[in-house]
Amino acid sequence: MSIMLFVIVLVASFTIVRIGAVAFQLTGLEWSLAKFQSLSCFSGTGFTTKEAELITGHPQRRRIATFLIVLGNAGLVTMVASVASALNPQQAIWAKLSESLLPVSVPPYIVPWVNLIIIVIAVYVVYRVFTHKKFTLKLTNLLRKKIAGREIFKPLSFEEFFLITSGYGIAKINVGEKDPLLEKTLAESKLREKDMIVLAVIRDDNVIPNPPANTKILLGDELISFGKLESIKAKRFAES
Repeated sequence: MSIMLFVIVLVASFTIVRIGAVAFQLTGLEWSLAKFQSLSCFSGTGFTTKEAELITGHPQRRRIATFLIVLGNAGLVTMVASVASALNPQQAIWAKLSESLLPVSVPPYIVPWVNLIIIVIAVYVVYRVFTHKKFTLKLTNLLRKKIAGREIFKPLSFEEFFLITSGYGIAKINVGEKDPLLEKTLAESKLREKDMIVLAVIRDDNVIPNPPANTKILLGDELISFGKLESIKAKRFAES
């Protein structure tokens, strides 16, 4: 019975972590970060100060984290108790069955090892199932459909955006007289090939948000660009 309880709690733990990851993602967290945060909350390990602020500073995420922490602690206690019981020969069902069903009684000292092998196999099988791409994809899509209607969506904040896009950022490029971008369209500038995207063009007192590819770059324009910061710096140094 203790081994069966262990397996049930183990399967439930993997499922709960996946539910937490989907819930975190629906609040705006990037998927890989959502999975890590869900596992961190459930296991009580792995947090960094910056990433913890993404959870504690968001009411909905705090509720999700609380749910994961409480269930994680309960699950850990249950699994530890189940393993302890399974490794105790006096409480093992296997030993009781062996007395009545087998012609030769199983020595009590063998029972813990048999149960330990069963537990290891159970952990391996459950882990393989929950890391199988097709299974996890179907499970994730199912959970996402179930959770999506609970209105936990939220736009991504700048702080979160910069955290999950490490090495990338937003910078302003001033177009001068000798700038190679001058009089070219955004398509002709080939900034995208240099891992830069122009989010907006500031021209005099006007702002052109999400400018089309045929927008011509004029003298005095300010290009609000998102991209790899090293590429943006290299572009600005090249201008000088």
